[in-house]
Amino acid sequence: MARGGSTAAPPALPLPLLLVVVSSSAFFACCCLAAPPGALVTSVPGFAGGKLPSKHYAGYVTVDEAHGRRLFYYLVESEREPAKDPVVLWLNGGPGCSSFDGFVYEHGPFNFEAGGSAGSLPKLHLNPCSWSKVSSVIYLDSPAGVGLSYSKNVSDYETGDLKTAADSHTFLLKWFQLYPEFLTNPFYIAGESYAGVYVPTLSHEVVKGIQKGDKPILNFKGYMVGNGVCDTVFDGNALVPFAHGMALISESIYKEANTACQGNYWNASSAKCDEALSKVDTVSSIGPWQLCTDKIDFDHDAGSMIIYHKNLTSQGYRALIYSGDHDMCVPHTGTEAWTASLGYGIVDSWRQWIVNEQVAGYTQGYENGLTFATIKGAGHTVPEYKPQESLAFYSRWLNGTKL
Repeated sequence: MARGGSTAAPPALPLPLLLVVVSSSAFFACCCLAAPPGALVTSVPGFAGGKLPSKHYAGYVTVDEAHGRRLFYYLVESEREPAKDPVVLWLNGGPGCSSFDGFVYEHGPFNFEAGGSAGSLPKLHLNPCSWSKVSSVIYLDSPAGVGLSYSKNVSDYETGDLKTAADSHTFLLKWFQLYPEFLTNPFYIAGESYAGVYVPTLSHEVVKGIQKGDKPILNFKGYMVGNGVCDTVFDGNALVPFAHGMALISESIYKEANTACQGNYWNASSAKCDEALSKVDTVSSIGPWQLCTDKIDFDHDAGSMIIYHKNLTSQGYRALIYSGDHDMCVPHTGTEAWTASLGYGIVDSWRQWIVNEQVAGYTQGYENGLTFATIKGAGHTVPEYKPQESLAFYSRWLNGTKL
């Protein structure tokens, strides 16, 4: 991709998202009552179920006037009490994945069914397990170059953790200026996968802004991370033992990798280790991720997230760290290990948590408002696999009750 001062149009959405949004111009054609850069959405292509269950808004917030860097958001108001219910910012990871992934496939207000002729819109139905049942949710495409977010200067597509966090913080300050009615609502930040980096780094920026007195002052209460990237050593060294424990690789392949790498899988130390890990990858691969862009050049420049989690929770901000227990991308075993490594005392010992009289997973609660939970049978995108259980833990945690 060319760098420098050239300009770029808003990037096209990946094909699955085109089914719902069609294009930015077509999308905004069904909006009215514009309050730039936001707009009330009065209809959604493919949904013929009558009135939307709550108000929806969509638009852009400019985070850099000089470069024309603009981030796209879609707000789904709570279907319960939007004036009082929590407001949650949702971020998908990648880096490079649109947060419409969460909107379309996970916990957005619609489920959809394919059908009809090629290129036709899917039929949308209301999602009974939408997270908007109990909260307002802002789906944000971040950084610029992802989804419908863009910059007129494509040099902005070379970015990293710290710039992304700073831009998202700027977005939040400007967004709450546009929607001041939500300033008193409890505010949380949530996300999954590489948003395991986005969420704590953005939370850190928000807390710094509150302490500096940035206006408006956000009513930030805590954050959630699902199957999130955290620390190279913890995450990387969990992969091979997890694959072995899930019977994805044989005992002999595991022993070969363990001997060749001496238990250090994240940073291959020899040709034999490389060869053994290649065999593990060949046998146990989960395939490519689709709803992402290759238009950005992203640098993981924030390091381990452990220090961020320690800093935030020690200041009293609540944190829910949850993991689908069938995810090999970021295995729950590594996440369980790093949450324990923070050194907090246990206040709710390892136990089952229940939904509809069935075991939904396991949880352990720590001092300083830190909770770790697994979701039984869920993969990398937990609400996509287990929607009822996801709404249950989400609702309970937002309410401040035990899972």
